[in-house]
Amino acid sequence: MHADLETLLALQDVDKEILRLNEEVAALPKRVAAIEAKLAGTKDRLEQAKAAVKADEAARKKYDAANQDLQQKISKYRDQMLAVKTNEQYKAFQHEIEFAQQEIQTNEDKILEVMLDSDTKASQVKSAEAELKAEPAEIEKEKKIAHDKTAEDEKLLSEWREKRDGLRGRVESDWLAHYERIAKARKTGLSEARDSKCLTCHVTLRPQVFAEVRSGQKLITCESCSRILYYVPVEKTAEQIANLGPKKRSKPKTEAAQAWYFRSEFGDHREVFLVFMNGEGNFADTSSRRVYDIHTGRAVVPKESRRGVYKHAFVEDLEGALRINGFWKEQELDEYGNELPAIVLDPLQRDLALAQRDVLAHAHASVEKEHEEVSS
Repeated sequence: MHADLETLLALQDVDKEILRLNEEVAALPKRVAAIEAKLAGTKDRLEQAKAAVKADEAARKKYDAANQDLQQKISKYRDQMLAVKTNEQYKAFQHEIEFAQQEIQTNEDKILEVMLDSDTKASQVKSAEAELKAEPAEIEKEKKIAHDKTAEDEKLLSEWREKRDGLRGRVESDWLAHYERIAKARKTGLSEARDSKCLTCHVTLRPQVFAEVRSGQKLITCESCSRILYYVPVEKTAEQIANLGPKKRSKPKTEAAQAWYFRSEFGDHREVFLVFMNGEGNFADTSSRRVYDIHTGRAVVPKESRRGVYKHAFVEDLEGALRINGFWKEQELDEYGNELPAIVLDPLQRDLALAQRDVLAHAHASVEKEHEEVSS
């Protein structure tokens, strides 16, 4: 991977952490305000509950006073009834007494409602007072935690910013400016490329562009979102790759001008694909060999040519190698340069998994046959 790209990836991780810490620091004052608002809310609720209790007491006194006045009226009406001379006057006083008694009953019902409501409000007062007594200590504790967290984040921010400055100084200025401009506008300046797509904007990349991104030899930007693209090789297990292929594998042709092989070791390298090609025309008496890492598709040794067909010229390389299916024109491989694209690498990996599966199945069948022969 290009050195600037590796540094930019590290820089993006640092920028993400700085952004997270800045957001956390910005949120902490709101958290403190919410804590203080909680205490203020409890105080307001207590005051409102106390005010409601006082209002009920005032209402009860008002109804009691009204009933006293009504009782006095009834007493007055009864005294006056003793002096009346006609039935009409007697009935009029009697009607006034009955009306006053109804008002007294209505006021007594209201007094009972107020008393029941007062019990509820008195309970609310006690609850609010209990909360107000316990909350200050807890709130002060929470505020201290928030303030301590702010101080810790500020310290971390200082360390991350220092690290960021160090990384910025290691990136070529034009690419650094591009990264920071895109990151400011789109929150991220880099995007992973996989399966011929930019994983951030999901636009399909041209084959040549994706091949260049996979090679990691230079910095490439997405033609859609302008983010700098990077590629992370994803290693698949043999079982995962085999599941993508057909159940029955076609066998490679025995005699072919081009042959692909797999070796678990090759010099200082592990797990490689080797492709051998016999020459044509004026080069019919020569053959060539290319070697690629099976996971990244990158060439691990330079192309080599020798006299004779590959079976004789590179006989030592074929020892212990597993033949797999594959055929691409030499011109195509030249165009791919030092890294095989996914359209080449994926089929080779799938066929390798199938070939390895067949080898294991054959070995298992041989063992079972030996057991049967011994048993018989």
